[in-house]
Amino acid sequence: MSDLAASILEQLTSAIEKDQLTLPTLPEVALRVREAAEDPNVDVRKICAVIGNDAAISARIIKVVNSPLMRGSREIDNLQNAVSRLGITYSCNLATGLAMEQMFQATNDMVDQFMRDTWQQSVEIAGISHVLCRQYTRLAPDQATLAGLLHRIGVLPILTHIEDSGEIPDEATLRQVIEEIHPILGSKILRTWDFPAEIADVPQESVNFSRDGGAKADYADIVMVAMLQTVAGTDHPFAQLDWSQIKAFEKLGLDPEVDMNEGEDLSAEMEAAMALLG
Repeated sequence: MSDLAASILEQLTSAIEKDQLTLPTLPEVALRVREAAEDPNVDVRKICAVIGNDAAISARIIKVVNSPLMRGSREIDNLQNAVSRLGITYSCNLATGLAMEQMFQATNDMVDQFMRDTWQQSVEIAGISHVLCRQYTRLAPDQATLAGLLHRIGVLPILTHIEDSGEIPDEATLRQVIEEIHPILGSKILRTWDFPAEIADVPQESVNFSRDGGAKADYADIVMVAMLQTVAGTDHPFAQLDWSQIKAFEKLGLDPEVDMNEGEDLSAEMEAAMALLG
């Protein structure tokens, strides 16, 4: 590790330990959606009134419901029918995840590119997580999608801190710092935002390759396998691990030696899932 990387890492680690690092706040639309979803008397009309305040998210939800993954017998052209078809819980989780995109922006060109790349990676992993969840578990695909979209949320305060400090390191150093501490920060942020443990644990547990969280797969297992799928065949350090020792594959009933995209139907479904989120 370079001296600069070590210095940045020390600063951020110290700030985390002293609870002095400024964590991002949940976007307003996501906060309102989550508050509405917690109301036992909420209905489709009330949820649509909240989501409808954000035209971009509303349009994305309509796009999702008309995608090959969700499409019914007729096309949906309004938010109320889209939420009715997806269900309130699914719609709220999707709206919450999509609201995060607005946070991945910066003024410094290199930092901004890192943020955009991070979001694109998250979208890809969220799409794969959705499909893995549907195909190989009885867990909720919308929760898996949300977990995928949020699993790198810890990158945000790192990049914000570096941009605010005015000391922008080289790209290799920045990547090294991010990979060292984003999982810790990510789980801390999601706990601060009061996400349930099954989602809040994902940033840390999805890179804990020795974990064995029980006989059944959880969302961290799903995101872990989705993430590894994106680096398969590359020189990424995670691709060099012995995947046969990673329990997440076994719990999903997958053989890590076999390409998960081998089946055309599964590959097409993954591409569709990523396209609808992108």
